[in-house]
Amino acid sequence: MLKKAYIEVTNRCNLRCAFCPGTKREARTMSPAEFDLVLEKLQGAVTYVYLHVMGEPLAHPQLAQLLSLAAARGMKVCITTNGTLLARQAETLLAAPTLHKVSVSLHSFEGNDGAPERERRYLDEVWGFADRAAARGVIVALRLWNEGGAEERNGAIEAFLREKCPGEWREPRSGSFRLRENLYLEHAKKFDWPDLDAPERGTQFCYGLRDQFGVLADGTVVPCCLDHEGDIVLGNLFTQPLDEILQGERAHALREGFSRRRPSEELCRRCGFAARFDR
Repeated sequence: MLKKAYIEVTNRCNLRCAFCPGTKREARTMSPAEFDLVLEKLQGAVTYVYLHVMGEPLAHPQLAQLLSLAAARGMKVCITTNGTLLARQAETLLAAPTLHKVSVSLHSFEGNDGAPERERRYLDEVWGFADRAAARGVIVALRLWNEGGAEERNGAIEAFLREKCPGEWREPRSGSFRLRENLYLEHAKKFDWPDLDAPERGTQFCYGLRDQFGVLADGTVVPCCLDHEGDIVLGNLFTQPLDEILQGERAHALREGFSRRRPSEELCRRCGFAARFDR
């Protein structure tokens, strides 16, 4: 049993962040029927469903229906969002008993050069949701994953959070601070996305296909959420059973290669995120 599956319910996004490579794939949004088919094939195989690859999941026009379908199948849902639509979708999210965690990429707003007054409104809206969600038992992770990049506003964001959560912030692990029950601030370094034009990085380990895999908006299965162009096609969950895909020759070679720290795929050998696993 794998820990999580990333499902790209849409590859459309309402922002154009400098740190995000985006995708050249055809714009597509997964229908509720397709989403339910994916969930059916994931049942019993994964613990958590993450709405995240490319695109902004809160922009899905039938988000409430997707969450209801996940609840009907007893699937725990985690969402990664840029946070700009949280105020609009707050009631839908808070009404979903299946919602387990929401990760908000606060650096998304920074990547779009927002004016200070707009940034304050953005932070107020994110906090309004985070405060209510954490009180209801939903885990909320506020992310600043831009160390070494454009991070000049981080100090102002942290000052805002200290106004809301005064007192000592406990550090349960490096770079992550517990602000209060169910509410966390995560720091991480800016990373280079995998790119076939990037230089090879030598030996690497990855959790792709070890505890996770991704499903793109057209059903394509990829080894992780960073394969933003679908370069490593393992199969298609719309037309194939999950076991057939994960036991395929290409998937097997990937797992074996990661175990030896010698990735079998060229894209994986050119991934900057995997450097985090070498700590």
